[in-house]
Amino acid sequence: MKLATLTIDDGTCAAVFDGEDYVLIESAVDVGSLLSGENWQTVAAEALTHRKRVIPAEQARVDQLITRPGKVVCVGLNYRNHILEMGRDLPEYPTLFAKFAETLTGPTSDIPFAPEDPELDWEGELVVIVGETVRRADERKARAAIAGYSVANDISMRGWQFRTKEWLQGKMWEATTPLGPVMVTADEFDAESAVLTTKVNGEVMQEHAISDLLFSSSQLVAYVSTMITLEPGDIILTGTPGGVGRARDPQVFLVPGDEVAVEISGIGEVRNTIVEAV
Repeated sequence: MKLATLTIDDGTCAAVFDGEDYVLIESAVDVGSLLSGENWQTVAAEALTHRKRVIPAEQARVDQLITRPGKVVCVGLNYRNHILEMGRDLPEYPTLFAKFAETLTGPTSDIPFAPEDPELDWEGELVVIVGETVRRADERKARAAIAGYSVANDISMRGWQFRTKEWLQGKMWEATTPLGPVMVTADEFDAESAVLTTKVNGEVMQEHAISDLLFSSSQLVAYVSTMITLEPGDIILTGTPGGVGRARDPQVFLVPGDEVAVEISGIGEVRNTIVEAV
């Protein structure tokens, strides 16, 4: 099943995407609120069966998948090839940092160029979306707690990121992390066969198998839940593979007018244009 959040006349609404149409789930304002309710799978399935309100795909305005996640946990250095290209050793434990809800934006929204930092870089990532409350979960329980998967681009301001040893200030800029376009439920996504591709102005910059993740989705959910309770609608960005702009020779960074797209096979893509900041 593929779930999305649409902009409608009176706000936003969760929806099921059936390949041609979006069927609204009128009891939920977004996918996050759907996951927070009881029996969300049944609610979504019943909406698809009854089809009370349907919007054709070509008319749909797909919005940010989860509008107000309680937690946005990010993982750095989690693909073997990216770790090596950045000149680092393979870590024993996940490298974690956080974002805030204001950092997220829609799958086709414009991304404001930061005049304070010209080193604007891309990081295509698989996103894990939590569907159950978990604390100190083992890997089996963690796997069962994953509602599904989505796509994000962890746009990074590299100059600010590397001002200090802590990365947060290069990762938390407002409206710079597109999320979506859908959540594919865990039973319909195969991480072992999926491929992540990032393109800038049509040129492939990243193309890598999700299976190269050093720490898997279930391992990450288990690890994070050791420290803090994870709730439905919380998201984990699992890290980016090799091919980022900073690691290239010469380095390449995004500028206003560039279009950057991140696609994961089996899920879909976020596609965004870099624009001058207002």
